[in-house]
Amino acid sequence: MSEKAEFETQLKSLASSLQKFVSTDDGQWTIKGFIDVFQNVYTLSSDTKIISKILEIHLFPQIVAFAREQGYRIVLAEHQNYYPDMSFIQYENEDIKFALDLKTTYRLPDKPYLCNGFTLGSHGKYFQDRTSTKNIQFPYGSYAGHFCLGIIYSRAGRATIDETKTYKLGTLQAITSVIKDFQFFVAEKWRIASDKSGSGNTANIGSITYIEDIIQGNGMFSKLGEEWFDDYWMNYRKITIPDGKGGTKKISSLREFVQYRNGDVSLIVPKRSRPPEKEKK
Repeated sequence: MSEKAEFETQLKSLASSLQKFVSTDDGQWTIKGFIDVFQNVYTLSSDTKIISKILEIHLFPQIVAFAREQGYRIVLAEHQNYYPDMSFIQYENEDIKFALDLKTTYRLPDKPYLCNGFTLGSHGKYFQDRTSTKNIQFPYGSYAGHFCLGIIYSRAGRATIDETKTYKLGTLQAITSVIKDFQFFVAEKWRIASDKSGSGNTANIGSITYIEDIIQGNGMFSKLGEEWFDDYWMNYRKITIPDGKGGTKKISSLREFVQYRNGDVSLIVPKRSRPPEKEKK
């Protein structure tokens, strides 16, 4: 087994063990709020950035223990906008590094088979120049693999959360958790990538949103391979082709790119958005 395959197997084992550290028996998040020195408990906001950061803090001791057990030391990103969140460096051979990003997202309440998606890092300078150190902890090419440890959850309805209310420490059980029903996954980021940018005008790679495909690592590039993922995102919106109307356009879809490269378009995994029961028909 390759170092990368072994690391992925180890990560998946970790992911399968994390539920009990964050969830009560009925699926509620064990974090109920913030506490002050007067033992007042303030309910959490459902803001995704707050949830993501607290989950990261909540799970970090388990990730540190995992790294030590498997023979790695962790280097955290020195700056907030650096990739990745964590670099795992093998003690026995420091040339072996793995990038790990923690990703959290929520199920869409009206379409629970879909999630809100997340970004998979930049396709800018460090992605295009694999020796660059701009906005990255170590050069992209020095990592043996790029992984996501992800958490998909459901948000409590707004009607059940009163962010203006405070509680006393002895009444924790009365506080409704802002999130629940956790689902953990591990995937190489190229396996769950879409062909669209993940956030507005920033140079971030977007993920697929169909939850079953995320869990299975069944993204648009999963049959094409990592080389196609790299090539596409290095050249995203850089190649000009005729638009069929007498003008030109920039390639911004995987189908156009594979056709341009004379590849096999049948290997593109289509993005799914319909309910599972309709997908199977």
